[in-house]
Amino acid sequence: MQQVKLLFLAPVLFVASAYAQPALPAGVERVTSVEGITEYKLANGLHVLLFPDATKQTITVNATYLVGSRHEHYGETGMAHLLEHMVFKGTPNHRDIPKELSNHGARPNGSTAWDRTNYYETFAATDENLNWSLDLEADRMVNSFIAKKDLDSEMTVVRNEFEAGENSAQRVLLQRTMSAAYVWHNYGKSVIGSRADIENVPIDRLQAFYRTYYQPDNCVLTVAGRIDEPKVLQLVVNYFGKIPRPERTLLKTYTAEPVQDGERLITVRRVGDTQLINVAYHVPDSANRDSDVLDVLASVMRRQPAGRLYKALVETKKAASASSFVLSLREPGLMIFTATVRKESSLDDARDILLKTIEDFASNPPTKEEVDAARAEIVKQTELSLNDSGRIGLTLSEYIASGDWRLLFLGRDRLKDITPDDLVRVAKTYLKPANRTMGIFIPTDKPDRSEIPNQSDLITLFKDYKGGAAIAQGEAFDPSPENIDKRTIRGTLGNGMKLVMLPKKTRGENVSAEIVLRLGDLESLTNRERAGSIAASLLMRGTTKHTRQQITDEFNRLKAQVSVGGGATSTRASIETTRANLPEVLKLVAEILREPAFPENEFEQYRQQQLAAIENARREPQTLASVGLQQHLSPYPKGDPRHVNSVDEMIDELKSAKLDDARKFYSDFYGASSGEFVVVGDFDPETTQKLASNLFGDWKLPHPHQRILTPFQPIPAVNQSIKTPDKANASFMAGMTIDIGDENRDYPGMVLGNYILGSGINSRLYQRVRDKEGLSYGVGAQFVGRAKQESGTFMTFAIYAPQNVNKVEAAIREEFARALKDGFTDDEVAQAKKGWLQSRSVSRSQDRELMGLLSATAYDGRKMADQADLEKKVQALTPKDVVEAMRRHLDLSRLSVFKAGDYDKAGVTP
Repeated sequence: MQQVKLLFLAPVLFVASAYAQPALPAGVERVTSVEGITEYKLANGLHVLLFPDATKQTITVNATYLVGSRHEHYGETGMAHLLEHMVFKGTPNHRDIPKELSNHGARPNGSTAWDRTNYYETFAATDENLNWSLDLEADRMVNSFIAKKDLDSEMTVVRNEFEAGENSAQRVLLQRTMSAAYVWHNYGKSVIGSRADIENVPIDRLQAFYRTYYQPDNCVLTVAGRIDEPKVLQLVVNYFGKIPRPERTLLKTYTAEPVQDGERLITVRRVGDTQLINVAYHVPDSANRDSDVLDVLASVMRRQPAGRLYKALVETKKAASASSFVLSLREPGLMIFTATVRKESSLDDARDILLKTIEDFASNPPTKEEVDAARAEIVKQTELSLNDSGRIGLTLSEYIASGDWRLLFLGRDRLKDITPDDLVRVAKTYLKPANRTMGIFIPTDKPDRSEIPNQSDLITLFKDYKGGAAIAQGEAFDPSPENIDKRTIRGTLGNGMKLVMLPKKTRGENVSAEIVLRLGDLESLTNRERAGSIAASLLMRGTTKHTRQQITDEFNRLKAQVSVGGGATSTRASIETTRANLPEVLKLVAEILREPAFPENEFEQYRQQQLAAIENARREPQTLASVGLQQHLSPYPKGDPRHVNSVDEMIDELKSAKLDDARKFYSDFYGASSGEFVVVGDFDPETTQKLASNLFGDWKLPHPHQRILTPFQPIPAVNQSIKTPDKANASFMAGMTIDIGDENRDYPGMVLGNYILGSGINSRLYQRVRDKEGLSYGVGAQFVGRAKQESGTFMTFAIYAPQNVNKVEAAIREEFARALKDGFTDDEVAQAKKGWLQSRSVSRSQDRELMGLLSATAYDGRKMADQADLEKKVQALTPKDVVEAMRRHLDLSRLSVFKAGDYDKAGVTP
């Protein structure tokens, strides 16, 4: 579960309401409070960040330990990440952590980076869940088993994760580039570590690492969401305060990277279909003001289509894509520029243009408009994220790792003062050949070196820092189906478009909207799938009134996150913005949907980008196994909208695609008569309804829409192996068609049976294939029962080392057979019901997920009461009901299997 920390964005405005300060528990010190987040310190050294948000129906508990790959010694690479996995293996009081997480309906994970490791869980806001979570995190801080038997099985899981990363050319090239950029510093080592170290780390060294760094004085605990702050602080003291402050002294890392004295070059040669370029420059640590300036410079370079890299490389067809970002770290990091080049294009030309665009930046100063647009992009992204306390709770881990959580707000404050001259200065300082990693050593009489500033003095930096002021708070919203139905306003526009509105007060007056256009029918869409996909993909690339860049700039100005996409059967526009900006955003989205320009240059750029993406995936095991299974289970002829294209068919269609076909598709099919207009959040219903009617109420479909059904077909089983040379990781995909829809009497039993069998970290497949046998980093199952028809699919998947292919398949088949033969226990079913129900409540607490659910129910002619009815049916299930439902629909003799991997190199016959 390694995490690469790419901090592209600088933070912006965030506030919270003030409250009277209650008396603190004994031994607790209040450190500081900035914009609704308050920091406390316990006597044992634990730092605690509390962030109340009454608008959430969830709580996020996040423990950030100040230890990552930077702290590893020789022979210990990957130890921080390996330990992250081991801490899920239990304590004397929490022997089955995955099961507990599932039983509480939590959304958990852990991640490791260069400077930190964190563990979090998001769950429904109840006293039971909160007490359980705090008890769990306090217990596994110092009482985790870290046992040899667990290491033996988990090592192979982590090795499988390592192998999965080895399949990615982009990840491998980034790691090699960083290795060349850092001669001595541990940032040059991959977070996941060396394969040899993963395989051979002694358990006593892992235990010593755990005892050293997993202590209260090396941890920052964040609790965010629907909480009572004084009550939570007392709970934290109850659970964590009894852990003694350790007697050991943590050693500070002191290795500093020397000034780079010449270009460096690293070349990676592997199987693949696209060419890649990475160019890296040493830059200051993330607390340094120059890091914020470089963030803006990176945005000026990477923006699409007005960014300098895009214009120099993509518009000229020298590269399929190009980007830039700052790798912000606790100690001096890197600024990295990338380009993807198709095999038929010249890598040398792309490299030369990329270097010239970067290193001539200072000679071609940015305009005020470029800097303002880049700043607006960063402001938009950050302000939207700061409206969600759950996201902030996790984002804080990155700033904690950088030295102080208040860097989130300081970076925001610095942003408004950055000028074009600042960008020129940092470009002159850092973006120079002698500081570039792409290269070889070249002797020179006068080296032009970059002196990187020392680590920032955070005490001085924050001595008089006070933070900003205040934004609106939201309401405590009940996410039950009954309350959602009660609060939802439903109607129909003049053309038949369904209107669904759920007004509620949200943090920062945030609002989400979705506009779905349902298009065509089976007969009319035959041989039109590619044209439909291209038409949908080009909508955001220009209208008759605005260019693509103007659209992007307008959404940035309006602080709106908007995406538009789809295919032949539907197009979907998703919106996230604020109450004040919603009307203007909706007007621009309507323009995008109703007045597209379909520019010729944008069509060609889109086609090149898609070809590069598909060609990059054409030899990937996961792609080939997935496409193979989908084609087999959907045996429709080419031209049928239900046909699944092979990778080669995708490429051929893109190469022969014509812009006129996309334009004609739009004129033949686009309209809103069979669509849905859904809004959730802080908005005025009357104004929004009128606006929806004005914008879409007169837009009728040229051709009526009819849902395309996929009738059940009993597809015969096959077992196919696909060879993918030079790929360290392999993929397993299996599935069957089943005769069940979401109104079938067995649907609730299938839902719960699949949850027990293959959904989440407490499922049987996960426990057997990953935890017990250590064969896979990711394994699970999926059940789909379609609406309005008796047809569905059941699928399972796993990634693994190629040599384990037969073990993986055998284990999965055995678990399926055991479930169908022996069924499930009373306790297993009871715990699954509890976890499944809580996970659904958490999902409905997220506005964007709720918006999608309301859209789907509107299309199906249903309400949330149907969701409540399903939950009641699941609650009433007995173990006998579940297994009998699965026996009626799952026949293992019809399970088709597709496996892709380098089996020849592994010396196995799958």
